[in-house]
Amino acid sequence: QVPLVESGGGLVQAGGSLRLSCAASGGRNAMGWYRQAPGKEREFVAVVNWSGGTTYYSDSVKGRFTISRDYAKNTVYLQMNSLKPEDTAVYYCAAHGLSTTDFIGSARKDYWGPGTQVTVSS
Repeated sequence: QVPLVESGGGLVQAGGSLRLSCAASGGRNAMGWYRQAPGKEREFVAVVNWSGGTTYYSDSVKGRFTISRDYAKNTVYLQMNSLKPEDTAVYYCAAHGLSTTDFIGSARKDYWGPGTQVTVSS
């Protein structure tokens, strides 16, 4: 098992930016982000495959969020720009499979982080 630990959440005004980090102790997996707002189901946000050459985003964040990974630090990032109040949620890092297709297509994930809170004020 590969433990995942998120960081970088916080409070930001609408239009601002945050960068989330997900540190992994090891493994060879596609990694991505989900989020869950109060009273809503957990939803997919973004994913990057193991090689780092393929990414995929949900329509709600496309053009505003960017996912990337640093192999030397074994860390995945989610750069969030032009934040909106509706982006407020607990953001969870996850790892599963190798490809973005495998990641998105699987309801379960091999690993989940504990989550980090992102709050966007209007």
